[in-house]
Amino acid sequence: MNLEARFVDANGLSFEVFASQKQTDRLALCLHGFPEHAHSWRYQVATLEAQGYMVWAPNLRGYGRTTRPLHVGDYAIETLLEDVAQLIDASGAHEVVLLAHDWGAVIAWYFAMRHIRPLRGLVICNVPHPVPMQRELRKWSQLKNSWYVLFFQLPWLPEWLMGLRPVGELFVSTAAHPERWSHADIDVFSRNAHTFAARTAMINYYRALVRGGGARRQARLGFPKIDVPTLMIWGEDDMALTKATTFGTEQHVKDLTLHYLPGVSHWVQQDAPDAVNALLQDWLVSHCASSCPE
Repeated sequence: MNLEARFVDANGLSFEVFASQKQTDRLALCLHGFPEHAHSWRYQVATLEAQGYMVWAPNLRGYGRTTRPLHVGDYAIETLLEDVAQLIDASGAHEVVLLAHDWGAVIAWYFAMRHIRPLRGLVICNVPHPVPMQRELRKWSQLKNSWYVLFFQLPWLPEWLMGLRPVGELFVSTAAHPERWSHADIDVFSRNAHTFAARTAMINYYRALVRGGGARRQARLGFPKIDVPTLMIWGEDDMALTKATTFGTEQHVKDLTLHYLPGVSHWVQQDAPDAVNALLQDWLVSHCASSCPE
């Protein structure tokens, strides 16, 4: 990943941010998922920079060398939204494309829906919009795949079990193209989840959303239609989320471009970087006409 690590103060924390050396006022902010690391965006950096974007890939709160709060309440969805807002403010950018995968995409859906900060575009990888997700959770096909979310509500046991094997092995064992993960890549993810405290931080995202009531609070606010142009890229061989969770997304997004990638896993931007980067480049060109580089 051709980015340099720096530390950015935002929302009372110190965020480890992997950032482009070249500064511009066009920001591509890349949010990773569970149990990942900013390194998960390594294959997209060159494509984004070629389109004239300054790339920031932060480790979210509790991950990497970002400050690791201790309590479930520290991971409330409203707090996570403010993290992203203040990172954008700290960047000084005037145009922002938000790219997000897995838990980062949970945050990104709500961020765009609530108009926390203006966005030029939204890119979502393998996490459904909350409304289709809630619909599919009423069906056994998705409910059985989401067992781990309920399991994560328990204290300490999920952290202990998660520590029985290196986390990096999860990516290799569930990927369609495990060769995309080098030994060095696997080591980054494994070291990132090596301590009990690190695993607690990761799991607290789920606890705060479910046990902490974050999902209920957001539901009470309603789900206004997202007016940000949105690219959704979906690996069809997702071990946790059914393809059906994407059906009906167009009812909740004014300008949606949805691409399915057969034979690709949940870790879509790492598993099929060439396909993802081609889709990303074409979409960026077509949705930023006045300010795209020549």
